[in-house]
Amino acid sequence: MNAEKPVSKSRARHAVLAATAGNTLEWYDLTSYGFFAVSISKAFFPAGDPTVSLMLAFGTFGVSYLVRPLGALVLGTYADRTGRKAALLLTIRLMMIGTLLIAVMPTYESIGIAAPVLILVARLLQGFSAGGEFGSATAFLAEQSADRRGFMASWQFASQGLATLLAATFGTVLSLSLSGPQLDSWGWRIPFFVGLLIGPVGYLIRRHVPETSEFVETAEAGDVATPPVRQVLRSQKLPVLLMVGALVMSTAVTYVIVYMPTYAHEVLGLPSSVGFIGAAVSGVALTTITPLIGHLSDRIGRIKIMLIAGTAMILSIYPLFLLLSGSPSLLVMGVVMFLLGFLKACYFGALPALMSEAFPTATRGTGLSLSYNIGVMSFGGFAPVVITWMIAVTGSHLSPSFYIMVAGALSLASLLAARRFLALR
Repeated sequence: MNAEKPVSKSRARHAVLAATAGNTLEWYDLTSYGFFAVSISKAFFPAGDPTVSLMLAFGTFGVSYLVRPLGALVLGTYADRTGRKAALLLTIRLMMIGTLLIAVMPTYESIGIAAPVLILVARLLQGFSAGGEFGSATAFLAEQSADRRGFMASWQFASQGLATLLAATFGTVLSLSLSGPQLDSWGWRIPFFVGLLIGPVGYLIRRHVPETSEFVETAEAGDVATPPVRQVLRSQKLPVLLMVGALVMSTAVTYVIVYMPTYAHEVLGLPSSVGFIGAAVSGVALTTITPLIGHLSDRIGRIKIMLIAGTAMILSIYPLFLLLSGSPSLLVMGVVMFLLGFLKACYFGALPALMSEAFPTATRGTGLSLSYNIGVMSFGGFAPVVITWMIAVTGSHLSPSFYIMVAGALSLASLLAARRFLALR
């Protein structure tokens, strides 16, 4: 590992702001689409059966994840060859274009089949840019300080919690202040227009942040992989596979949280505001607890914390959904969503640093991007449509818990294998 000077507090703050501003925009837009899926399905995917309409909206949400691995390969390679900063500037530009398209898109009633096709194009563009965002931003944060890699990298996922909190807050306010027809007609567009305000701020911050010293030293030493994707696919297949496995429980829980406002309204029969408030509670837990777990992982190790949190998630998720489906209310929703957010934060607070340490500096952007996006494509993007289908077919309101338990088992096995075969701690 390259020797480096301790990172100053001002540089650390600047780095966190630069990385998390763009990631917050990405996840704010993503969660807004998921939270307002019912309204979006009516505007762009009209069908005789409301369940079919909702599945089409969630299907478009999921299809965008199919291009994430492509974005990971292209933009991850770009980050490893030209620098983390250049990749971060490119991904936030692409994300803003996609957000703008969704915000201003005419409905199916206005332009017919072109409406859902163009929504799909916007989601594909966002999926491509998001494919490079995680790897570039996580590598950028992790390389700020080798001694505090867990704490610095944890802000990548803490920003996801902040995005969930922001989107859920807008959902709560809009669902309480607008009528159903108003929300379906134009109210759902408001969060996307607000998202357009986040983008330029994030771009300006990223433009003035310096490149990481770890990447600069690697580049100056001539150790930049050419091309990095070939090196990852040829000699780092095991780290990619195990990091995909370590990720799947985290990403499954993430998209169950995204699905919860729809679940609360369409399955439990609760007001939409209850689902949004529950998601906001999870957002608070994710934003505040994740950096603390990242800091703790720098002291006692990543895998130990993740094994404990993952086991607790598997054991508690079924009873939590049993409680929620048996006694649906605002109070129960808040308790369940806080515990879900707390356990998720305990698991994924250490995850970005663990994934960073699985790859050398020369291929870190590509390795992170590829493993992350294969994981979210497989267990994340299609989670809402799969869970909607499971509930429709089985009639069981507990379907989300089964989905998380399967993902959790895969993650625990991957963590044990990573400790044995990659010597990660």
